[in-house]
Amino acid sequence: MGFIGTQQLVLILLIVLVLFGAKRVPELAKGLGAGIREFKKAAKEIQREAALDTAAKETAEVSSSSESNSAGDQKLS
Repeated sequence: MGFIGTQQLVLILLIVLVLFGAKRVPELAKGLGAGIREFKKAAKEIQREAALDTAAKETAEVSSSSESNSAGDQKLS
């Protein structure tokens, strides 16, 4: 019930063609494609930054815990 069937898709395409004309439809498709590409690029960049941030936090936690262990070992000596 939530999917668009072939008949509905054809009807939508005909309405777009009538509203915008045959010359304007390729321009709209190019703009839509560029927008989707830009969105995907931004999403990948955000994921990459989040992964780098997570890795940096893990590295900081590991180094701080090893430093505190070293300090604790020195106190015992």
